[in-house]
Amino acid sequence: MSTIIAAEPAENAIAGVSLYRAIWRWHFFAGLLVIPFLLNLSITGSIYLFKDEINNTAFAYRYIVAPAGEPLSPQKVAAIAEDAVPGSVATSYKDPAGPDRSAIMTVSSDAGSSLVFVNPYDGKVLDTVETTQEFNTVVKHIHSLVYFGDAPNRIIEIVGGFVMVLVVTGIYLWWPRRQTGGVVSVRGTPSRRVFWRDLHAVTGAFAGILIFFLAITGMPWSGYWGSNVQSWLGSHGLGYPTQLWDDVPKSQKVTADILPKVDWAVEKAPVPLSDIAAAQSKKPVGLDRAVAVAKQAGMAPGFDVAIPSDPTGVYSAAIYPDDLAKERMIHIDQYSGKPLVDISYDQYPVLGKAIEWGINTHQGQEYGRANQFLMLATCLMIILSCITGVIMWWKRRPAGRLGVPPMPPQRSVYLGLWIIALAFAVAFPLSGLAILLMVAFDQLVVRFVPPLKRAFA
Repeated sequence: MSTIIAAEPAENAIAGVSLYRAIWRWHFFAGLLVIPFLLNLSITGSIYLFKDEINNTAFAYRYIVAPAGEPLSPQKVAAIAEDAVPGSVATSYKDPAGPDRSAIMTVSSDAGSSLVFVNPYDGKVLDTVETTQEFNTVVKHIHSLVYFGDAPNRIIEIVGGFVMVLVVTGIYLWWPRRQTGGVVSVRGTPSRRVFWRDLHAVTGAFAGILIFFLAITGMPWSGYWGSNVQSWLGSHGLGYPTQLWDDVPKSQKVTADILPKVDWAVEKAPVPLSDIAAAQSKKPVGLDRAVAVAKQAGMAPGFDVAIPSDPTGVYSAAIYPDDLAKERMIHIDQYSGKPLVDISYDQYPVLGKAIEWGINTHQGQEYGRANQFLMLATCLMIILSCITGVIMWWKRRPAGRLGVPPMPPQRSVYLGLWIIALAFAVAFPLSGLAILLMVAFDQLVVRFVPPLKRAFA
């Protein structure tokens, strides 16, 4: 009896050590793989949070104008923009957000798509820039690695899943276990590893929820998970109210094909068709009338209007401002000027609203300055966590070896981790698959290849 009683605490201790080491090892591998991408996401995300401030200062010459009398009509602005880019056709118009703002036309030519900034009072062209070269677009595309093709963009999706794993495993490793420091305080000095360990742990623990929030709300933009979730929600009427399209003919185009900026929930919503029969007897109402219809409908200033490119197309007016309550999209028949579909944020189903709220908050737009600076602080804490993690690892790394946390003494603990990884793979397939491959490599390759076993010790 005494032998059994003595053995039970020892077995429990071994199980506890095994679980801790397995999670520590997972945390290490995940962190080592994602640090370069996390640094990119945090730096570019910090910049993008202040896109409006950047536009109003560094690029004020093309965004800010001095009010001077009556503004030119949208159609006149479109003609000026087309003249500024020879051989181009206007594809969308951005109505000035205020009396001191420029009008922005998107024009397309054989050379590509360009933004033309026009002073709406005197018609002066303030600047012309390729749409892909606009500063905030460049930052956003570096953020998501869109510039580097589909494969790197998929990596960002995997990173998002790994970040969630890092937060959960990091909180487990931080959780107080009779230690007197490293919970809310930092021990030692920068010359000691414990200082960097505590700084890393305390930073991650206090920012964990916010970091997890950024990861989960960033997933809707991912190429695989985000696209599939978007399609599933749309096909089940959970992303946007599909019934609004029931009584109108639909084209093969989706909203993201025609508007320069579009709400995530309606990116794949079909674009209605104008009355084809009317094309034989009526002329299009024109851009001026379409803009007037949008304003009469109560659309907030600063909206975009997509110009139809063929006889069956529609004028599509949309605005996605900081205030979600003012989100609006109206598709307008190009011959009658009649709104065919009119949708606002209030009409979204619960899931659509929740995802849009998450995206808006992720971008620092929902609650003004407080939201901006909270997201900025989170980005800075991610950067600090990356730096402290690298320094902490470097200080504990044995010479000539990678310094991976040791394998757990009780191998059976991996069974539970395999189950967790499989469950995660169902929720986030690309991230889960990467985790499964990582665990398989660790268990089926590293353990049985002596050079790798030594290097990963």
